[in-house]
Amino acid sequence: MPLPYRRLVVKIGSNVLTQPNGLPDLARLTELVAQVAALHAQGLEIIVVSSGAVAAGRSLLTLPPKTDAVRSRQVLAALGQVKLLGLYAERLATHGLLGAQVLVTKEDFRDRQHYQNMQNCFLELLQQQVVPIVNENDVVAVTELMFTDNDELAGLIAAQLNADALIILSNVDGIFDGDPAAAGSQVIREIAPGATGFADFVTTQRSQFGRGGMLTKCHMAHKVAKLGISVHIANGKTAGILPAVLAETAVNTWFQPGKTASSKKKWLAHAQAAAQAVVRVNAGARAALTAAGHASSLLPVGVVAIEGTFQKGDIVRLTDDATGQPFALGIAEYGADRALEWLGQQHQRALVHYDYLFLNPDA
Repeated sequence: MPLPYRRLVVKIGSNVLTQPNGLPDLARLTELVAQVAALHAQGLEIIVVSSGAVAAGRSLLTLPPKTDAVRSRQVLAALGQVKLLGLYAERLATHGLLGAQVLVTKEDFRDRQHYQNMQNCFLELLQQQVVPIVNENDVVAVTELMFTDNDELAGLIAAQLNADALIILSNVDGIFDGDPAAAGSQVIREIAPGATGFADFVTTQRSQFGRGGMLTKCHMAHKVAKLGISVHIANGKTAGILPAVLAETAVNTWFQPGKTASSKKKWLAHAQAAAQAVVRVNAGARAALTAAGHASSLLPVGVVAIEGTFQKGDIVRLTDDATGQPFALGIAEYGADRALEWLGQQHQRALVHYDYLFLNPDA
């Protein structure tokens, strides 16, 4: 029996779509599109998050060696996005499918209304049987506006669309229990929602053509899985990898999903940059909020201090007063003025309700 997924986000990494010379691997792209089309024909909804725009741009233009690195990326991405989408569109058309380009930046996920507008666009595209091709808008996204890599973007999209699963295609078979190049290292086939300590065995080496590495993949996959979404890391260079993952015949690492989170918690999980202020809490409040198997709201009696200002509905960052360590994000039930008025008081309304509280996975 194939895995019972109906909505999939498929992230295709730079190393999968790029040849050793840095140019696009058209044969690989053609095969992956054929796999996507086959799954679509079986009734699955597929959203593709694709790297490779810079490589596509590199195939069209050679920039002088002394060109500023950020400007080079912007120019190559601007050229490459057109080329990359054309490559996808041509191949999807051979299977009777349409592809739509969706370019996003981190800013697009910070505002709740903007987030929902983008969500509605994706859902309508899927309703119309269109395959969204998503990428970071590298033309305008620089420095603090950039995602860590497209793995982070794929995780955001998977959470936003309540996907059943996220499949990350890299150039290795999964997460290894040691250096993949070392004799005896093996793929970890399953990782539970409560697993920790990835840094102890995962290499921190970044990919050759992408910005990310396996450690960032682990942390992102772990976060997404804790929201109730299955995450698979598999080798995109393996023939027929997507149907093989769904049939459970492919070697890959499966991050087992935790309890499905609400849509607002899924948004909060990736909304660190949107936090308007810091709410410092005492040890008792932190212990109550982070207790396993018990949902607690943040009451004013547990609040020690408010740093910054916020209104009802804004995101606030919760930190441990003793250590200063951030451990959660929440949506404020009322503004900073009221919170300061009720600071430390008993029998007052919760500042953050447990339905609108997201705990950091490592808290």
